[in-house]
Amino acid sequence: MDLQTIDINVDMGEGLENEALIMPFIASCNIACGGHAGTEESMRKVVGLAQRHRVKIGAHPSFPDKENFGRQAMDISYSALFYALKHQLDDFMDVLEETHARLHHIKPHGALYNLAAVDENIANVIIELVQSIALPMKLYVPYKSVIADLARKQKIPISFEAFADRNYHDDLTLVSRSEPNALITDNHAVFEHIQNMVLHHQVVTVSGHQIPIEADTFCVHGDHPNAPDLIKYLHEKLTRLGYKIR
Repeated sequence: MDLQTIDINVDMGEGLENEALIMPFIASCNIACGGHAGTEESMRKVVGLAQRHRVKIGAHPSFPDKENFGRQAMDISYSALFYALKHQLDDFMDVLEETHARLHHIKPHGALYNLAAVDENIANVIIELVQSIALPMKLYVPYKSVIADLARKQKIPISFEAFADRNYHDDLTLVSRSEPNALITDNHAVFEHIQNMVLHHQVVTVSGHQIPIEADTFCVHGDHPNAPDLIKYLHEKLTRLGYKIR
C-alpha cells in the first residue's frame, strides 16, 4: 500500500440500509451475496451505488447460514461448502454482468474468513472457489494466515486486510465477538488503530503488545454501531493528514 493512499473497505448489503451514507467515504466494498445476508435486489442496489461512487466491488460469500449471520462455523462437508459458495458467487456474477460492473475481489465473511485463516481445508475450498472464476481479481486475506500462504503458492493475487474496528490477540487472530472487548467503538481509538498500522506496521493487541502486521486494506464493519459517522470521521481525519482514500 502506498503510504499516501489508504483503502477502507466495508461489508455491505446486509440489510442495514446504510450503504448510501457510507459509500462516498470508502474505497472498496464487500457485498453479501445470499449466504449470511443479501438478495438479488440488495446486490443490484449496492453494486449500483458502488458504480456511482467509483468504489471497488467485492463478493462477500459466507457459510449458508442466515440464522446465525454466518458468524458460526457450520458442520458441512467441504464439497457442500464449495457448492454453496459457488452458488452465491454465481448469483453475484449474474448481477455484475447485468449491471456491467467488474469484480475486483473476493472476501469471505465471518466464521468462514476466520477459519480460512487457520484451517488449510477451509482455505483450500476458498482457493478452489477463486480458481473457478476465470477473471483477474484479488483475494482479501489476513496477514500471516494459512489462506494467504496457499493463495501465494497458487499465484492468486492477494491484499492483506486488517480490521480497523476489531481488537487482536498476539497471534493476530481477532478477539471473539463473544468477548466484551472484541469491538473498538470509540471513533478516535479506531483512527489511532489504523494510524499505528499504517505508519508503524504494528498493531496493539489486547495484551498491550505491539505485533508486526501488514495491511493493504482496512475493514470497518457496516453493522458497527454508528458506522456511517465512524467512516465519515475516519475519512476526514485521514484526508486532513494528506492521505487519499482509494
